[in-house]
Amino acid sequence: MSRFVTRNALPWLVLSLVVIVLDQASKRWVLAALPEYTDVVVIPGFWNWFRTYNTGAAFSFLANSGGWQIWLFSALAVVISGVLIHMLARTPRHDWRTALPFALIIGGAIGNVIDRIQHGHVIDFIKWYIGSHTWPAFNIADAAIVGGAIGVILFQVLAPKKQGE
Repeated sequence: MSRFVTRNALPWLVLSLVVIVLDQASKRWVLAALPEYTDVVVIPGFWNWFRTYNTGAAFSFLANSGGWQIWLFSALAVVISGVLIHMLARTPRHDWRTALPFALIIGGAIGNVIDRIQHGHVIDFIKWYIGSHTWPAFNIADAAIVGGAIGVILFQVLAPKKQGE
């Protein structure tokens, strides 16, 4: 196979764009419609809207580090997205098990970078809970990143390799 696949998986970046648009539109709605730090019940006992902010990474990692972490996580997301785009260019278009997770991760990463650059933090608003057990608030970009990571694990790491690969 050539270094650059002619019918490569770059068209999957349309999915990344869809994730970015949905993520940013939902965050605009959150900023316009939801009060800060106040639960708005969606499904009692399971799901609330809860507008909050995260200056760190997953689970607020390094959230109180003075601001430098915003640029670190933004740069990291851009570099990772660039690497994944390069990998999409080398992936056959029909290989959805590779392309789909990569496109989700790229869209989610860039969605959160936009927040960090525009607001200095990521806007989170989806809060799941059961009883007193609460999952940290997240957003559509976070869900895409997690979904993409699960896809990479399922399709790339745990999947049996075909002969000749």
